[in-house]
Amino acid sequence: MADESLTRLSATELGVRIQAREVSPVEATEAFLARIEATEPTLNAFITRTPERALADAKQAEAEIAAGRSRGPLHGIPLALKDLYWTAGIRTTSGSVVEADFVPDEDAAAAARLREAGTVLMGKTNMVEFAFGGTEHNDAYGTPQNPWRLGHITGGSSSGSGAAIAAGQAALALGTDTGGSIRIPAALCGISGHKPTYGLVSRYGVTPLGFSLDHVGPMARTVEDLALAMNVLAGHDPRDPASANHPAEDYASSLGEGVGGLRIGVPWHYVGEFIDPEVNSIFRTALAQLSELGATVEGIEVPELHWASLLGSPTTASDTASFHGDRIFERGGDYHPDIRRRIEVGRFIPASAYVTAQRMRTRYASALAAVFREYDLIATPTTVIPAPRIGETVSEVAGKRVPNTLGISITGRMTQPFNVNGAPAVSVPAGFSQLGLPVGLQLAGKPWDDALVLRAAAAYQHATEWHTHRPEI
Repeated sequence: MADESLTRLSATELGVRIQAREVSPVEATEAFLARIEATEPTLNAFITRTPERALADAKQAEAEIAAGRSRGPLHGIPLALKDLYWTAGIRTTSGSVVEADFVPDEDAAAAARLREAGTVLMGKTNMVEFAFGGTEHNDAYGTPQNPWRLGHITGGSSSGSGAAIAAGQAALALGTDTGGSIRIPAALCGISGHKPTYGLVSRYGVTPLGFSLDHVGPMARTVEDLALAMNVLAGHDPRDPASANHPAEDYASSLGEGVGGLRIGVPWHYVGEFIDPEVNSIFRTALAQLSELGATVEGIEVPELHWASLLGSPTTASDTASFHGDRIFERGGDYHPDIRRRIEVGRFIPASAYVTAQRMRTRYASALAAVFREYDLIATPTTVIPAPRIGETVSEVAGKRVPNTLGISITGRMTQPFNVNGAPAVSVPAGFSQLGLPVGLQLAGKPWDDALVLRAAAAYQHATEWHTHRPEI
């Protein structure tokens, strides 16, 4: 009988046991497959499951480790991929019936790197169609359910990856993040998620949403897991025009150095405009914890944060319209009507408006760079509300009715600012609402400070227990 307790371990913990040969990759894979079988009818986290491939990967990992040929700490770790990562011989739908029959002949760069590290592919996770949304459901493949409270969203667009990690269906997952799509589901599902610096991880073989804003990154239970994944994922790839030739780093080596002496800025003028009282209380408690750990936490003024949606939304819409081209008209009936409208809007954004947005992004990046000359990190709640109910398009926040939809989405208000300037940002669990819904803490740094961002998040995580909680599903 499969040992379900293995599915409650972090990737780091499971990897240690596999490397010590206390647990075999086959045993671990069988446990996760059983967990998927038990929970998937309820959660709908996967579009395509790959049990035969998983067992084959696990048997290969077991043989290699037994022969003394370990590939590293992720060898034998069950992995889930958001279904816009190309996988050789396995369909990649991008959450749409438009791509329902697309079977790539090669792996995405990130998927290939993780495969070379010895991970075990459990399947391809559910997502918002073509990643164009943060709270929406998926009519084509069904709506993922939040493991903490059924009937509530998991957050998009990496919806299934968030649910899969939270429910113990995989130990590691990949998402993508154009306006918050790694960090939002991480926060709403009570897990950890990292959006790396733009250009640090190759996007080759990943169906694009917004060319100039897309980021590839890991989702997992703990910051240690994220760091181990980043050690594999980061690196130059000439096939991605945005890929940077940044020096290699060990993102796990500094995780124990703490936050003593770091200066953390909090843009209260921006955070306080729209925030659920419970989230506000949890966020303030998290800031107090960071102060107790030795960081200096101060309020800051960054008025340019209000530009984020004004710059990010037209950029994404234009980039997306460019990618879909005439197909949006040729196969318009195969797109969800809401997604189709968003893409079509992008075709009517004037070139002058797009160019102006890019010029303003440069000014925006300069403004945040000035902040990071004085502060090491910026802290915000990851989302200003807990997970809304599925289909709920408007939320009441501190007496104000605000939309949950794309562009001016309340769920992406805190995350989008760090896509616009390509800065690294991580979300970690910080508490729960009275309904038992998770709330996340976001820490962001200046570009290429990924190691520092992860280090600070790890310090907070080590001092708290929120990441150890598991949903009862």
